[in-house]
This record gives sequence, C-alpha cells and structure tokens, in this order.
Amino acid sequence: MSRATPRRRAELTFQANRSAGRHGWLRLTPAYARRVVAELLDAHAGERVLDPFSGTGTTALCAAERGRHGTGVELNPFLVELGRLKLRRFARATPRRTTEAAERVLEAVAAKDAVRAPAPPIHNIARWWAAPVLDWLQRLRAAVDAEKGVARELLGVAFCRTMIALSGAAFDHVSMSFKEPALPADVEAAGAERFRADVEAVRAGAAENPPGRGALLRGDARTLAPLEGEHDLVVTSPPYPNRVSYVRELRPYMYWTGHLHEAREAGELDWRAIGGTWGVATSRLASWTPRAAAARPSALEALLPRVREAHPKNGPLLAAYVDRYFEDMATHLDALRPHVRRGGSLHYVIGNASFYGELVPAEALLAELMERAGFVAPEVELLRKRNSKKELFEFVVHARG
Repeated sequence: MSRATPRRRAELTFQANRSAGRHGWLRLTPAYARRVVAELLDAHAGERVLDPFSGTGTTALCAAERGRHGTGVELNPFLVELGRLKLRRFARATPRRTTEAAERVLEAVAAKDAVRAPAPPIHNIARWWAAPVLDWLQRLRAAVDAEKGVARELLGVAFCRTMIALSGAAFDHVSMSFKEPALPADVEAAGAERFRADVEAVRAGAAENPPGRGALLRGDARTLAPLEGEHDLVVTSPPYPNRVSYVRELRPYMYWTGHLHEAREAGELDWRAIGGTWGVATSRLASWTPRAAAARPSALEALLPRVREAHPKNGPLLAAYVDRYFEDMATHLDALRPHVRRGGSLHYVIGNASFYGELVPAEALLAELMERAGFVAPEVELLRKRNSKKELFEFVVHARG
C-alpha cells in the first residue's frame, strides 16, 4: 500500500467491490475494500485468518478465495446471514436453478391473485418507495419467500438489490440520503427487468466457488465468545469513532428480510455494537458510566474535556460516545489476545474523526490500546484521504501477537 502523499483512492473503498463477484452482491457501506484485504493477505503468510468485525464478510471471503480458512465474528444477524451465503460452496446446478426459480417468481408476481408480503414498518415509507413500486415489491417478496432451498436464499439477495435500486435512497455519502422515489412508467416491466438483472449478478457470483473455507459466527467483538483457537492473521476494519450508525443504513434490508420488526430493535442492536449510536442507544449514553480513568489511553484523557466543552448541548454526549467507543475497543483487544498465535499479526483499517473541530486520533489511540493488551510493536500506516473533511484519513494499524 502506498506511503506517498495521501489521495482519496476510490479503489480502496467499498465502491470498488461492486464488480468483484460475491463481494458486490450488495452495496453496503459496512463493507470495506476487497483490494485492501487482498494486499494485506498477500503480504502476510498464515492459514487461519480472523475478522472480529466481519460486517459483510469481506475478509473471510478474501481468505477463502486464496485457499485459506477465514473466520468472521459479527453481531448483526442480517450480515451474518449474508456473509455465510457469500462463503458457501454451491452445487454446479445452483445457478441454473436460481434462474429458473426467478422466472417462476416473476410469473407469481404478475398473477391476478398474487400474494403480498406485509409492507416493512419503516417510518415515512413514502420517501423510500412510490406506492405502485411498494405494491410490486410486496408481491415480489412474497413470491421469493414461496421458493425453497438455496435458490430462495440467492433470490433474497437479488430482491435486496432490486428493492434498493427502486427506492428513493441515494448513495452519494457514507450513509443514506434520499431523492424522489423512482416511479417508472411501467412498474411491472421495469421491476421485472431490474430483478432479472440482479438475479444474473447474484447467479454469476454463485457460479465461482472459492477454493478455501470460511465461517461466520454471530457474536460480540467485545467478548468473542463463540470463537475458538488461535489465528495467524487478524485483518479487520472496526466501526470508526464517527457516530455513523451502520444499523440505520441496514434497516430496509433487515425489515424486508424479517430481522427487524420495530425501530427500538435497531436501537438495541446499535447499543450493543461498537461505534454509531442511534435511537435508544443515544439516550443511554446520558447515563452510561465509564470505567476508571486509568484505563483510558493517555491522549484520550486530555481530549475528552475539550470535546465536552466544544458544544454546550451536544459536547457532553459526544464526549461520552468517544469514551465508550475506546473502552469497548480496549475490551475487544483483551478478548482477542488469546486468539492470536505468538508471532501472528494484526491489521486494523480505521479512520480518525472530528467533533466540533476536535480531532479524535483513532489510529494512535488504537495503537496504544493494542500495546496495553499485550500486542507487540504497533505501527500506524497512512492509507488514504477520505471523501469528507480535510483532516479525515484512513489508516492501517499493524501489530504482532
């Protein structure tokens, strides 16, 4: 990876995954660039690769593509399901059967007595989908759910692609914004064309099985409870301390696939995660109590009062957020230590943050926490400039077990 003057380097972002087979099945900002992972894996030997913040399964899939064994740990049930599907070895007939199933689905959608799945209980749903489009998607979801086996699971990914493509969600920022919901002149024809294209993209990815193996475990990165044994490499990208809620962006997928049923569930999941706060997670910060100050990184001890005083209303909340974020990261690293073999290596892709002009040097704070947890010789490498404030960058923090 380049150590020259930092550039934005779009090829090192999740956007570059879109044309990379299974990596591009869904366009989600929790994904990080396949190329970053590939370069780290190619530069470091080791059979067993771990990602304790698995997200969409990028690291585990990259490891499997190189004939290694990749393991991911992820809290979000939707991402666990998606990651497991991306790692699966499919039978040779699966792509053909998926295409055949897609045609049955579209016939069911067009039938006069078509069944409709319930509309997702998303607040202000009209900004997501125009009414005729929502009706068509409800019929499509019901028809997909009526299928069975692997074809149903792959069609579910295609449905998610189509659902977002026909929505008012815009991806010109790290998280969702909205434009006018799409309303094609012929909803039925446009929807069917879009779905067929999305099925083809998913089917093509399923046709190429990775030579290695992978596993996705549902668990909390602060405890890593389901994880067993030691690993040679840790390649991961934890949430950045920028208060972006990944759960918030994932809501449409999670509602349509039955992983969420009401807004409070999203807030509960966000509270259990390391990173963004949204909904009930935000209100709980007001009563959150940190551990002893001695456990904090030294630079954080000086930073928190400045963040707290930077804004009379929101400063105390954001200071508590930053404090909790690094406390959770310290807990995570302590839990990780027994799962990294002696001489193994860690590689954490992380971005810094800024609140009211106060820079949060996440890379330096993480390096200090790694050393405290017993990892050796942490080193910070500048990766790229981010597409936001001038002072925001991405880094890779390296260390040894």
